[in-house]
Amino acid sequence: MEGDNPQTLEYAHYEFETQNFKRAEELYTKFISSCAQFRDCDASSLASAYNSRGQIKYLRVDFNEATEDFTSAIETDSRYEIPFYNRGLIRYRLGFFDDAKSDFQQAIKLNPDFEDAKVSLEQTRLDQQHKIERGY
Repeated sequence: MEGDNPQTLEYAHYEFETQNFKRAEELYTKFISSCAQFRDCDASSLASAYNSRGQIKYLRVDFNEATEDFTSAIETDSRYEIPFYNRGLIRYRLGFFDDAKSDFQQAIKLNPDFEDAKVSLEQTRLDQQHKIERGY
């Protein structure tokens, strides 16, 4: 299994891109399990697998499991800005504005040109202010 691990990740990405999410999730899980068993994966590949699997769970509106995967991606590679952004989106949708702002800010700190994170941070600030003004 060790030798085919990079290929497993490539196949998973392909399945994700072609929107075969069930198969992609299976392959990401296989890759993650193999990394845990053999400890032969670089941090960026493992973080990418967690992040992509988290996106699939996000699309299923399985926010708890998606958040776990995004957090695992962050713990694996804290310099990878995308899972901060993705986790921030979930926190925003759930109304956890301070946590969302923190995630968006970290994504921007890691990649100052990350426009989607900038837009999301500003929207979070506006929505939080409106919530305060309405007395919620």
